[in-house]
Amino acid sequence: MKLPELKIGEKIAKVPIVQGGMAIRLSTAKLAAAVANEGGIGLIAASGMSHNELRYEIRLARALTKGVVGINIMVAASDFVGIVKTAIEEKIDLIVAGAGFSRDMFGLGKESNTPIVPIVSSVKLAKISEKLGATAIVVEGKEAGGHLGTDISVRKLIPGIREAVKIPVVAAGGILHGADIAEVVKMGANGVQMGSRFAASVESNAAPTLKQYYLKSQPDDIVVIHSPVGLPGRAVRTPFSNRVMNGNVPPKICDHCLKACKRNFCIIKSLIRAQQGDLETGLVFTGEFMPRIKKILSVKEIISELLAEVAAID
Repeated sequence: MKLPELKIGEKIAKVPIVQGGMAIRLSTAKLAAAVANEGGIGLIAASGMSHNELRYEIRLARALTKGVVGINIMVAASDFVGIVKTAIEEKIDLIVAGAGFSRDMFGLGKESNTPIVPIVSSVKLAKISEKLGATAIVVEGKEAGGHLGTDISVRKLIPGIREAVKIPVVAAGGILHGADIAEVVKMGANGVQMGSRFAASVESNAAPTLKQYYLKSQPDDIVVIHSPVGLPGRAVRTPFSNRVMNGNVPPKICDHCLKACKRNFCIIKSLIRAQQGDLETGLVFTGEFMPRIKKILSVKEIISELLAEVAAID
């Protein structure tokens, strides 16, 4: 099977694979550029970054690749508009937004001709996104890691959403192998977004201990917690996630990082601790099928393997 190119606005990815924007700081310039260099779309996870840090990461990515690089940002972040404006000022190629929905971002994208790509999990929101000016949409199913907007499989979502909109549709959630890519493309998806496979890559900014923790995870270790954002979130079981599931772990100091916070724990600080390798008090977001990943590979190896698997499919 031959995969199509993925066109989002004026940007064309020769390989229709978007690397998921994994926060906090798992997907930074090094990972995004590596994916872009292989023909895919690399995303810098902007949530939790200061404006100056984001500028640095975007400029570093630009120095490392001539490919397509975007950002991923949580709509729930209190500095959402500031982050989006900063990325636009740095002439980012596209903006992917999840963990909530913002009508304002479409106006910002239109003013600067920057593609806005919301993450959606329903036909209704897909149609609203297209009407408001989305250049493409990421359709995320229940298999995804991090914040979840549905309990429906991406494979059940794609056909209806493909029929409902004309803009490019990128399938996300539980996509790890070439067979997964081929399946959703045959259903009508224009491309895929993959997070877990790249979280466990050489270029991922996760601490070595976190990457090894991914490899050791078992199906029973994958849990769903209630995030302060107000959405369920899929994670790997850790002592901290167990505490969260058993009761609130309210922050002693609040940085007001979210527009509205349930205050059951601090999402930003717990994700930062995990990224740095603290698996006792850190929150490890992950996709449902992370336990199926058994090796840490380079981005080049991952994409070469995926393309070979797809090519072998009729």
